[in-house]
Amino acid sequence: MGGSNSTVRGKKGSSPRAMTPVEEVDIAAVRYKSPTLQAPHLTGFTFRAFIWLMESPLLGSLITSVLKSQNNMPQMLQQTVIPERPMYYPEFPPQDPEPGVVLVGEDRHPVEKVHEALQCLPPYDPSVRWATEEKPPFLYWKIRDFAHAYRSGITTPSIVAEHVIAGVEEWNNKKPPMPMLIYFNADNLRKQAEDSTKRFEQGNPVSILDGIFIAIKDDIDCFPYPTKGATTFFDQIYTVEKDAVCVARLRKCGVIFIGKANMHELGLGVTGNNPNYGTARNPHSVDRYTGGSSSGPAALVSSGLCSVAIGTDGGGSVRIPSALCGIVGFKTTYGRTDMTGVLCDSGTVEVASPLASSVEDAMLVYSAIAGSRPMDKLTLRPSPLCVPNLLSPDNSNILGSVKIGKYTEWFHDVSDREISSTCEDALNLLRSTFGCQIEEIILPELEEMRTAHIVSIGSESFCDLNPHYKAGRRTEFTLDTRTSLALFGSFTSTDYVASQSIRRRIMHYHMEAFKKVDVIATPTTGITAPKIPPSALKSGESDYVVSAYLMRFIIAGNLLGLPAISVPVGHDKQGLPIGLQLIGRPWGEASLLRVASAVEELCMKKRNRPSAFYDILKA
Repeated sequence: MGGSNSTVRGKKGSSPRAMTPVEEVDIAAVRYKSPTLQAPHLTGFTFRAFIWLMESPLLGSLITSVLKSQNNMPQMLQQTVIPERPMYYPEFPPQDPEPGVVLVGEDRHPVEKVHEALQCLPPYDPSVRWATEEKPPFLYWKIRDFAHAYRSGITTPSIVAEHVIAGVEEWNNKKPPMPMLIYFNADNLRKQAEDSTKRFEQGNPVSILDGIFIAIKDDIDCFPYPTKGATTFFDQIYTVEKDAVCVARLRKCGVIFIGKANMHELGLGVTGNNPNYGTARNPHSVDRYTGGSSSGPAALVSSGLCSVAIGTDGGGSVRIPSALCGIVGFKTTYGRTDMTGVLCDSGTVEVASPLASSVEDAMLVYSAIAGSRPMDKLTLRPSPLCVPNLLSPDNSNILGSVKIGKYTEWFHDVSDREISSTCEDALNLLRSTFGCQIEEIILPELEEMRTAHIVSIGSESFCDLNPHYKAGRRTEFTLDTRTSLALFGSFTSTDYVASQSIRRRIMHYHMEAFKKVDVIATPTTGITAPKIPPSALKSGESDYVVSAYLMRFIIAGNLLGLPAISVPVGHDKQGLPIGLQLIGRPWGEASLLRVASAVEELCMKKRNRPSAFYDILKA
């Protein structure tokens, strides 16, 4: 995939393959090749047997080497001369300022930043949301709806808290249970809501986020709750002493934390399957996966139990579940948010980011949590933090000048053409409404990008977990995690360094594309929500083919650290949500939010109410 014909050349005799230096690659000659991933689909007894073989000293290395050979990894990483030097974390070229934005100032108090973002939204009109139409279109309640309800005395955070508690308990008591939260304390929730209600009674709410219910993924510290990463033991060896930085910023704004949301164990999977706590289920179809690894956050937002949740995205883990559950998933530029207090805070592909029921809510929460850590300011030199001024009279003109890049053959490489044509319809609406241009682009070496990403995230995860793995905790992980760790542990230093050289090449191709276009558009996933095999609930499953479809379009966001957003644009024949992904230039969050907001508005009537939905504002 990605045209080895033009970017790799062999020499006479027994010389190794060599890649053409990246500046000399003839991009126009590249031909798209659909990936053919080979791996067994395993559940139940065969899965246990496979793990036993993979972890055995003699057979394990043989199995992993066969798996890697079938998927061309040794050929790509060990038998090819890659002329570029490695890039060990995203290195971004300096970016031009974005048009039509308002500077938020990343070092200011979170309340001031949120207030700045609020001024950029169109005026709030209660009549739209509280209308008494017979059949209004399905709309999620937004942050500003809660704020209006609290300020006008329609309800209080304490009353809403009781609705949330009832909803969480109902999900947990279903047969089979569908736990969206791993840690939940109703008394703690009531106490937070009571404090917020008092602030409203005294007429001094902290910010527009005061009294807003937000869930935190279980790999992000939220004091006093434990952080388990959805394992059965991590909280025994890891003590939470304070909030992660992103959580602390939200707490300063008066947010109410629901609890720790379920996830794929340690984030090492994209379905959301979790035999430890039960698998979160898709509110649009409860026999299907939510996608992962931020499965609980997506299910909570999609089902209406909260407007926003905070997840982490190292391999599509915010965007995939958002697309599958019909909500907005916003992955920021690598380094845009301080990752201190997140389990994977030392990796080079992962960010903490919002999942929200609307683009507006994603923007408000993003403005609260954004702000790089001091080390990243030195190395990554982030562009100033800003948001789009959606009130500006110039907004339509700015949208009209946006060029959207589309790599057509890749765009349509989905399990069902319905997915890509629904995404294409959304782009055509942008073109006909605002005059955006759709430009054809080519992105070479997509297969190499996928390999470089799995080696990067895999080696970084394995490095973090190896001490626990070696200390005899191996059998306490799920079978799925153990499969991943057995594979990741087989990667060599050569594989890792070669992958970082590929990272530099892929960055070059994307930066070349961004000279022609402002945004790259793809479907978010290559399939809609997959069915949960009943045999996978007890012992998990390994299905790399499904994972590859789910991850087909999301990797540039992680390997290159680019910002990307998934916006719901419709449903397939089975009523399952479809997401459109927009990928932006480094630090280009504001431009992405502007285009995403327009897409959301154009596709608003195509959003269906999930079959499992809680109206916690009870209008």
